[in-house]
Amino acid sequence: MPQTERKAPMTPELRVGVYPGTFDPITIGHFDLIVRALRVVDRLVVAVAQNREKGPMFGLDERVDMVREEVASLPPELASRIEVKPFDSLLMQFVTACGANVIIRGLRAVSDFEYEFQMASMNHKLNSEVETVFLTASESHQFIASRFVKEISRLGGDVSHFVSPRVVRRLRNCWGLAVDDEPGPKPADPQPLARSA
Repeated sequence: MPQTERKAPMTPELRVGVYPGTFDPITIGHFDLIVRALRVVDRLVVAVAQNREKGPMFGLDERVDMVREEVASLPPELASRIEVKPFDSLLMQFVTACGANVIIRGLRAVSDFEYEFQMASMNHKLNSEVETVFLTASESHQFIASRFVKEISRLGGDVSHFVSPRVVRRLRNCWGLAVDDEPGPKPADPQPLARSA
């Protein structure tokens, strides 16, 4: 009898995602999206943008360090799937260079959608092989914005509910304030979510 040719099992393509942002500074809302994105992709690149137009308070290298510190607080099985990289180019060029096929974007409110929809449409025109996936912010994080965190911290307010203790220290140092002066309780690090099967 003729032998039937056996086909090698197909290796599923890794889903590589890019989550871009300025992260000036990284908040618990950003952190939550990073962890939840791991349910969607196998490997995640957190892309820290130079974004000179926004005039970030923290330099690019410091923002990269901040994000890496937050990622390092995750369990090893999650942290090992995340890479943090700076970029100062067209997003789609960066995505292609990373070998990614998914862009992760967060939506806090309906007002975010129009801008994000336009950006996703433009990116699709530039590279139709890359899909944009929107993740809505968790209900408890919808109101958190980096610009509000910076302003509250500058005026001596308590931002410990919006960012990790590590970021609190960086903010206090940036404003020349004593770290121990930060009012309010010091929360534990945000707890990572288990990856769904």
